[in-house]
Amino acid sequence: MNADEAYAECERITWEQARNFAYGIRLLPPQKRRGLAAVYAFARRIDDIGDGELAKTEKARQLEEARQQVFSLVNQENPEDKDPVLVALSDVGRRFDIQLEAFGELIDGCLADVNEATYETFDDLLYYCRCVAGSIGRLSLGIYGKTQPERQNKMADDLGVALQITNILRDVREDYLNGRVYLPREDLEKFGCPIEMGNPEPYRTDAEKARFASLVDFEAARAREWYDSGLRLLSTIDRRSAACTGAMAGIYRRLLEKIAGNPSAVLNGRMSLPAGEKAMVAVQALAGIDRWRYRA
Repeated sequence: MNADEAYAECERITWEQARNFAYGIRLLPPQKRRGLAAVYAFARRIDDIGDGELAKTEKARQLEEARQQVFSLVNQENPEDKDPVLVALSDVGRRFDIQLEAFGELIDGCLADVNEATYETFDDLLYYCRCVAGSIGRLSLGIYGKTQPERQNKMADDLGVALQITNILRDVREDYLNGRVYLPREDLEKFGCPIEMGNPEPYRTDAEKARFASLVDFEAARAREWYDSGLRLLSTIDRRSAACTGAMAGIYRRLLEKIAGNPSAVLNGRMSLPAGEKAMVAVQALAGIDRWRYRA
């Protein structure tokens, strides 16, 4: 399989499965678009292992196998020709100044899920967010191009944290039904929102829902601070890369405000934005509306 065929498969995966990220990735010029699609396709593979129906031991085995594949790519060993994602990612490693080893952090985060990790404090959760989302921000920055690596890596990492907090709020019910609680225990206790696993409706009374709304308001305010820090990245990268990042972050930021406006809705199911609103955010990002709002 040649590189063009491999990239085409990665783009197919991205357009089909990257519900929010595809709006931004499509704004990149062809070479960067293909490169970021390859990053997404491999990240999706790792996520699917962690979230799948396999036994824990098999999940762990496959995640460690993915880690070895990353090590091979970092060492510039030729991947198996029949695996389009690895073929494309190998080419990405040659074409871009990208730290492919950051995938190892994503794998660490997925292993935490497999091992049913819980989070006592926000600092505990912050480490997880940097693993599963900050790592993708830093990988993406390798595609965009770095001019101030240390500062830009920090901003990309911060933006990843903001996106992951938004994900956690969006998926509260789904995660709970799957036996996972990501919100820090100290925050749950602070707002009087204890969670008893196995209870299909943890917050049923008006008082419980009011306390949960206060918790969501607190976490949303925290996420906004991370967005403000991370979005400073836009002014340090080229226009099309800033449009890509701005579109993806803009969709999640609007979703955060939708959640904050109706916290109880996430107890009933996953919230999302309509396709038309996502497209509008992408158009605004391409116009550069937010690029200079957040100065690094």
